[in-house]
Amino acid sequence: MKKRLFTSESVTMGHPDKVCDRISDAILDAILKDDKDARVACEVLATTGLVLVAGEIDTTTYVNIEEIVRETVSKIGYTRGKYGFDADNLAVLTAVHEQSPDIKQGVVQTDGILGAGDQGIMFGYACNETKNYMPLSLELAHNLVKRIDYVREQGILDFLRPDGKSQVTLEYDDNNVPFRVDTVVVSVQHKEMNIEKLREQVKKEIIYKVIPEELIDDKTIIHINPTGKFVIGGPKGDTGLTGRKAIVDTYGGYGRHGGGALSGKDPSKVDRSASYMARYLAKNIVASGLVDKCEVQLAYVIGVTQPVSINVETFNNDNVNVDKIRDVIIENIDLSPKGIIDRFQLKRPIYEQTAYYGHMGREDLDLPWEKLDIVDLFKKIK
Repeated sequence: MKKRLFTSESVTMGHPDKVCDRISDAILDAILKDDKDARVACEVLATTGLVLVAGEIDTTTYVNIEEIVRETVSKIGYTRGKYGFDADNLAVLTAVHEQSPDIKQGVVQTDGILGAGDQGIMFGYACNETKNYMPLSLELAHNLVKRIDYVREQGILDFLRPDGKSQVTLEYDDNNVPFRVDTVVVSVQHKEMNIEKLREQVKKEIIYKVIPEELIDDKTIIHINPTGKFVIGGPKGDTGLTGRKAIVDTYGGYGRHGGGALSGKDPSKVDRSASYMARYLAKNIVASGLVDKCEVQLAYVIGVTQPVSINVETFNNDNVNVDKIRDVIIENIDLSPKGIIDRFQLKRPIYEQTAYYGHMGREDLDLPWEKLDIVDLFKKIK
């Protein structure tokens, strides 16, 4: 058997980039609570002692951006000066202006039709490696960082700080099925302490609580804080930016990505809404039993209501007619920005909760793009 490995990573809610994603979406949610038709493109930068909020926002309401920033940073866990970044001692700068009228005239047209907020390509992916139709490598990586945050917040491991990362490498058999974990990497921000004690506790309370026993063998490699020290972390250790964890947000590299970020954008931006639709389609196609894995690409042009192309990839499955799948999608699903927004009710303040642990495959959240309510459409395909 030829050895095939695949790796995915995830990050904790206190990772600098995730701090920025969450602030961006917290601002978006606050605006949508009072103004569901707001146009928001909110970008955040975080570094030592500073959060900069920039972007384009058109709204009829008012939100206190500085207050939202501080509340969000506090919820994440940056509440002490010794972390190098804390909610009470931040400089919060804002550089926000209105959406360009050149863009606005294409998005909200004179006849009331909603055009795409930008050009771009969006991908959705699903596979049957897990019950939520996500790649197993990413699912395990997400579960590791969820556990890291949990044991920190619950005080189970009181030496942990908010920043952290995970990485999982799986080995696949000749049938392209993952059967063992080859390598696990966990890096956690911590207080000054003995590194061997830290590694022992992280292995016991995090790794062995998450990775299924049957996937670990005596050849599995485990790296815990491989540099030996991770005291300086968060935005003090690494500047954060909104949208820089696009692969963590989606499919862990298992499937292509169009390059567009998700957080901080209202649903008229197809970077966000069409990515959710592509996931929805791919997941329902796989759940129908037609294929083991599927990737859907949607492409849009700014100001145009319908996608200029729809591509369905079933990865060399000769038993399925992709033209029929595409026809079913076109005939039954409204892929216009308005159609996507209406189907998923995307003008609600539901976004901050998606800014950490991924936007896709979230069984812990009631997300409309994760519903399996059009499976029967694809079961009819012969």
